[in-house]
Amino acid sequence: MQTQGSENKIVILISGQGSNMQAIVHACEREHWPARVAAVVSNRPDAAGLAYAAGHGIATAVVDHTAYSCREDFDAALAARIDQYSPGAIVLAGFMRVLTPAFVQRYAGRLINIHPSLLPAFPGLRTHQRALDAGVKWHGATAHLVTNDLDHGPIVAQAVVPVHDDDTEAMLAERVLEQEHRIYPAAVRALVEGRLQVRGLRVFVRPMQEVSA
Repeated sequence: MQTQGSENKIVILISGQGSNMQAIVHACEREHWPARVAAVVSNRPDAAGLAYAAGHGIATAVVDHTAYSCREDFDAALAARIDQYSPGAIVLAGFMRVLTPAFVQRYAGRLINIHPSLLPAFPGLRTHQRALDAGVKWHGATAHLVTNDLDHGPIVAQAVVPVHDDDTEAMLAERVLEQEHRIYPAAVRALVEGRLQVRGLRVFVRPMQEVSA
């Protein structure tokens, strides 16, 4: 199938500073995407990224997960807020909540995430320390479509960094984050422009010149 981004609106979900959100906003403005970031939504009222978004004239909202007794109620409230913007893409950018199957299915083909490892290696948390503990020589980042299987959706893009002998967790994380900021905006742009073709777990990204007018 081919994912669709006909509405040309993007909603970004964050839980903290949202550095990947900032990279996407910057790329969207600099490259003049045929899309716009319509809103940035956080599950935390103190998320620093909300101020950045507001400063760029982007609508912001908070759906505080602590106000809900279960994941299902929180996800329903989050979806109701997202749907107010009619987005063609929902972008997870450091959004630290595990989403329910109903939420994932609601936005199937429109929901994308960035993960700090070379999936399928090291899904979940503490990926950089786990990479160091495992003694791998290469590490990296993965942009992928979101499915019910946590951190195992179809891969859109990956970037690789070497693991140095003297690396600390912080040093490795910094180099990986630089690559996240490079590949994630490109992956989001391909999604909203309808250039992703998904066949099973394989994603084919059509070049921009092949997109029909």
